[in-house]
Amino acid sequence: MQAKNRVGEQASTLGVMIAGQNWLVDMIDISEVLPVPNLTRVPQSKKWFRGVANIRGNLYCITDVAAYLHKGAAKADAANRVLIVAEKHSFNAALLVDRVLGLRDTRMWQESAHEEHIEYQDVQGITWRKLDVTNLLNQNEFLQVGI
Repeated sequence: MQAKNRVGEQASTLGVMIAGQNWLVDMIDISEVLPVPNLTRVPQSKKWFRGVANIRGNLYCITDVAAYLHKGAAKADAANRVLIVAEKHSFNAALLVDRVLGLRDTRMWQESAHEEHIEYQDVQGITWRKLDVTNLLNQNEFLQVGI
């Protein structure tokens, strides 16, 4: 668990809240942030799979990230947002988060690697976890929404 300071790197990350915790998502992994659209539930699907939504004529699968990570579930709130996964991933997927906290510049933050994720400490000492969207999309469980 070695901390490092990445002063020279450009940091393009979005801060979000998931299950009361601060998380960072690389902007390159998302194409858009939207209020939660109307969802159509899918019978016989896992609890974390919230359903599908028609966004500008395309169907997107909506995953409640908190529920998927076994950290509760996103509470129905006006601050909830969906992060549309970038087309480079070849998935019509969107990630439901509790709220968006804005862009964060992590260049001066301390980074440490843990078994399951990377963590950062910002200049105020607040902990942020990194959400690896590519890894998430490659997990077999994530691809199996049926029960």
